[in-house]
Amino acid sequence: MSDVSTLTSQLSRRRLRRYSFISLAVIVVIGAMALDTKVVKKGSADDVQEQAFSPDSYGSKHFPDIQKDVAARAIDAKTLAEALLTNQQEAAKKYGVGSPLPVMSVKLEGVVEQGKMGIYALKVADMPQGIQVRMQTGPAITGTDLRDATGNIQFGDFTNQIEYQNAGSAINRAMKTAVLDKVDNAALTGKTVQVVGVFRLLNPKNWMITPVSLEVK
Repeated sequence: MSDVSTLTSQLSRRRLRRYSFISLAVIVVIGAMALDTKVVKKGSADDVQEQAFSPDSYGSKHFPDIQKDVAARAIDAKTLAEALLTNQQEAAKKYGVGSPLPVMSVKLEGVVEQGKMGIYALKVADMPQGIQVRMQTGPAITGTDLRDATGNIQFGDFTNQIEYQNAGSAINRAMKTAVLDKVDNAALTGKTVQVVGVFRLLNPKNWMITPVSLEVK
C-alpha cells in the first residue's frame, strides 16, 4: 500500500471515530432531555396549572358561586341599616365579610332616581333617615366588592397582585354580562327595581351597591 493510501485510510478512520463520538454525544443529550421532559395529559390538573392565568375564564367560572352566596346571606336593607346605625362594629361582624372594611350583602326594593354615568340613587321605603343608597350599573363596574364578598377568594390563590386585581375586574365583567347587559340602564329612572348586591362598608350612611341580581318591575 502506498503512503498516500495509508494516510487516506488513517484519516478516514479518524473521521469515523469523530463522527461516532459526536453521534453518541447527541444521543446522550437527547436522552437526558427526554428524562427531564414532563408529559402532561390534556385536561389534567397539571395541564390547568401550566396554562396562563385567564381572568375572564376565572370570572365566568366563579361569578355564579358568588351570586348564590350573596343571595343566601343578603339582609333586608332596612334591617341592615338599623343594625349599622345601632352598633356598626357588631353589625359588621354579624353581617359582613372581611376586615377592616367588610363587604355587606343586602337586598332591597326601591325606586330609581336620577343618575349619572351609570350610578343611580335608590329611594328605599322605610329606610332610616340620612342613609343614601346608590347602585352602579356600568358601563364600567368598579371596585372589588364582588371578589371579596364571600371571603373564599384570597390573595394567596394567585401568583401576584396583578392576577388578584385582574380576577376582581373579570368577576365584575362576568356579572355585567350575566345581569346588567339584560337591563336598559338608560331607562331606569322612575322604575321600581328589586336588587340583591353588595357594598363595602366605607360609610354606614352611604352605600354603593354592586348588584348580583337586578329585576325591573
